[in-house]
Amino acid sequence: MMASSYNAKEEDGHVTVSGSGATRSRKPDNTAFKQQRLPAWQPILTAGTVLPAFFVIGLIFIPVGIGLYVTSNNIKEFQIDYTGTEMSSPCFNCSQNFSWNNTMPCTCSLPFVLDQPFENNVFVYYGLSNFYQNHRRYVKSRDDSQLNGNMESLKSPSKECEPYAHSDNKPTAPCGAIANSMFNDTLDLFFIDPNGTRIQIPLTKRGIAWWTDKHVKFRNPGGNGPNLTSVFQGTSKPVNWHKPVYELDSDPENNGFINEDFIVWMRTAALPTFRKLYRIIQKKSNMVPTLPSGNYTLEVVYNYPVRSFDGRKRVILSTISWMGGKNPFLGIAYITVGAVCFFLGVVLLIIHHKYGSRNNSADISN
Repeated sequence: MMASSYNAKEEDGHVTVSGSGATRSRKPDNTAFKQQRLPAWQPILTAGTVLPAFFVIGLIFIPVGIGLYVTSNNIKEFQIDYTGTEMSSPCFNCSQNFSWNNTMPCTCSLPFVLDQPFENNVFVYYGLSNFYQNHRRYVKSRDDSQLNGNMESLKSPSKECEPYAHSDNKPTAPCGAIANSMFNDTLDLFFIDPNGTRIQIPLTKRGIAWWTDKHVKFRNPGGNGPNLTSVFQGTSKPVNWHKPVYELDSDPENNGFINEDFIVWMRTAALPTFRKLYRIIQKKSNMVPTLPSGNYTLEVVYNYPVRSFDGRKRVILSTISWMGGKNPFLGIAYITVGAVCFFLGVVLLIIHHKYGSRNNSADISN
């Protein structure tokens, strides 16, 4: 065994290792970086620098917060819960009797009143509560290669899709738990005019998905040809679906894997209470509001059961602004931070005015 001896020089931290006639130094190189001689800026906090900073932050944040808060409050939003857990709800019978295995749809109608007209485009969302799309195994349960139109993945889905990769001894298209649990309620909106006539509100189903998802991440196998039936031959629909993926829409530009309702659902939510865009009500004329105030009816084809996970379902009608949807938190946060900074600035100014001159006079006398 080779013997080693260590000699330490306390005066400069130099350490040598001697053995077999070789000496190796462990002293760091004499550079500005390794010897910690790089130039540094260490600010000295004084009343002349801290107080203006607090006041400037307060004077900037408070007006910005007020603007954000007012803008958020100007956004009109109306929510309708149609879970049907209460006996008085029109959807009570549907919620109690419906399950994934039902073949006959259940329909319920919910009347409501809009006290104020909705201007500009109105966005229709569906919302779910207590649905954990952020679960690790749920998020991974998909095959992005299959969704991108790869024929090999269509016939041999990824193992990440198990146990929703095969059904009836056939590969499932689309595979995975996310696709299997796709939201499939049908929502229709009617305006009841003063004469009692029901006027259906046209809902636009195109343009609800992200452009990158629609044109990059999702593609039909073999291209977006009209004959998707032959392309998906030899595959089976997800277990909880009522119809195969090639029958989601009669429009060939919105069918199969590029169906926008399907694409919106496949973008998983980060929180258990979320909303996803369902339809858009386009504004037709600047002289007439998109949704005038009055009586409305929401007709729901109740296909999506939520009792198994104690969830709730709702429909949200909302306008938007330059900052997006209704979200007062950002404005409140700005106002709070600005108010706290301004208050601290006032307190520190009083302390400095009261005790600063006393300390200065004591230093001069010393």
